[in-house]
Amino acid sequence: MEIDHIFIFSSNDGKEAEHLVDFGLTEGSSRLHPGQGTTNRKFYFENFFLEILWVVNEEEIQSELTSKTKLWERSQFEKNGHSPFGLCLINSESTDKLFEKSEIYQPNYFPEGMSIDIITNEKHPQFPWTFRLPYRDKKKAYDEPTKHSNGIKLLTRTEFEIPINNNQPKFNTHFREIDNIEFKKGNKMHLTLEFDNTNQGKSREFTALNLTIKY
Repeated sequence: MEIDHIFIFSSNDGKEAEHLVDFGLTEGSSRLHPGQGTTNRKFYFENFFLEILWVVNEEEIQSELTSKTKLWERSQFEKNGHSPFGLCLINSESTDKLFEKSEIYQPNYFPEGMSIDIITNEKHPQFPWTFRLPYRDKKKAYDEPTKHSNGIKLLTRTEFEIPINNNQPKFNTHFREIDNIEFKKGNKMHLTLEFDNTNQGKSREFTALNLTIKY
């Protein structure tokens, strides 16, 4: 499985992204999501992008259209203990079984007929909100800056630390043979992104985002 992008819900209107800028990441474009009630700040790399996401319209994100996605519940992670992370996988044959019984979400900001397959993990919200876009077997071409002053280029591994109990969801079993994505039992909700096989031997933690970057 390949990762298209990962989002992290912000509890401070995206201001946490300034720490990524200070770290040496070049910020890309931002986007408002009409009807979904969210907006973002994004950082692009050669094979992946990182999205900092937050709510700008509580009425829209809790509307009949969007409420089934459980994104509102995810945005309230500081109050309810849900995972603030969203995992977008590239739409390929390797993900078909995972999304076999997924829900369909047709956001207002997509053309009619272009929907998102979503796994809300509602019963196991410590796991990331997981989805795939309608583009089959390919990523959309980036017209975004991908060069960063700290030299980071390629995402090579992703680890989600999760306070997992003994009642693990079937969701987790789909990743057991996947080398580049791991769900690790821990004491907190935390995301570690490894870039370029950590060839620089460096690491930086971003506490406000529950994120560690190794490179």
